[in-house]
Amino acid sequence: MTTHPRLLLVEDDAAMAQALRLALERRGFDVTHCADGALALAQLKHAPPDTALLDLSLPGMDGLQVLHRARAEGVTVPILVLTARGAVGDRVLGLNAGADDYLAKPFDLDELEARVRALLRRGSDREGDEPRCGRVHLDRSSGAFHVGDDLLELTPRETALLKALMARPGHAVSKEKLFRLVFPMEEQIQFEAIEVVAYRLRKKLAGSGAALVTLRGLGYLLRAGPDAAGAGA
Repeated sequence: MTTHPRLLLVEDDAAMAQALRLALERRGFDVTHCADGALALAQLKHAPPDTALLDLSLPGMDGLQVLHRARAEGVTVPILVLTARGAVGDRVLGLNAGADDYLAKPFDLDELEARVRALLRRGSDREGDEPRCGRVHLDRSSGAFHVGDDLLELTPRETALLKALMARPGHAVSKEKLFRLVFPMEEQIQFEAIEVVAYRLRKKLAGSGAALVTLRGLGYLLRAGPDAAGAGA
């Protein structure tokens, strides 16, 4: 029995959503549609599809907010932003917020299908890789970190920080980028709060074989090896 790729279509224009859904189902996709950002975020977190098409202009929580929140909370579903905002600045905003690809309306259905299938292949290639550093590893199915066989108990913000650093172990990630991932769309939070989260995460990583290192003027990095002495936030 053939399994069709599961695609989440997030589009608030009813006519556009209906036309896209029919076209994509004819091309072999199993399409679920929702029309608002909050519902889209819930779907991405609790019933993740194989890939998602996300409009930016949504009622309530807009597409950029959905992207920020989803990535900060560990959602790894490949997401293609599909929107009428075609300016370079808007594309950059979407990609920096966590989109995997971007297609401006109006678009060609053949190109859309090709891009979606490319994202599906990319996601399939990544499924076998379990991010790890030292004895710390991420269980993709649950979104939780473990040290060996033991659960690493982290707050949502500590989890978001560790996922961002685990994506590029051994490479510095700026405080500015980490702040956006850990505190998405939270304008009332002071920038220095990222240092508090880093300090708490560093303590929880003690003895795990993974060290959170502060690079003055650059940001933070995660590296395998003994805990870094004197690497305060």
